Amino acid sequence: MHHHHSDGRAGTPAEWLSLTDLGRIYGISAVNCGRMLRQAGLRQHNGAPSRSALQRDLAYQRTSQGAHLNAVWSRQGCTSLLADQGLVPMEQSHLVQLWADLLVDLEAGSPSISATPADMAQEMPADLRDAVNAELQRRGCAFQAAA
Repeated sequence: MHHHHSDGRAGTPAEWLSLTDLGRIYGISAVNCGRMLRQAGLRQHNGAPSRSALQRDLAYQRTSQGAHLNAVWSRQGCTSLLADQGLVPMEQSHLVQLWADLLVDLEAGSPSISATPADMAQEMPADLRDAVNAELQRRGCAFQAAA
């Protein structure tokens, strides 16, 4: 998968999100989302983007007045940093639950399905594997999807 680099302003407006919209991807509040960005070093205590966030094109400030109200955040850049902090987008967390359900059933030996959990896990998107394995462990299922 190749990523073409756009400097944000040239990209689609949807790539720049408010804290509320960014939080919505994860099902968390703007306040929680702001806290996460602060922990990642992207946001100052007053809510304005940190210098490094601006330099790395992860945030864009439309005007200097009322800093935090006018800051918008790069969807791509911020979601990958938030993922490093263990946040999973809602839609992805739903998929993780579905895969875990399926693999738990297979591991238990569902008579209606002839595939083994390992066969089935081959079909699983690689970016879900760690989260699904963690969920399986949490549920006390011995199976782990291999890389």
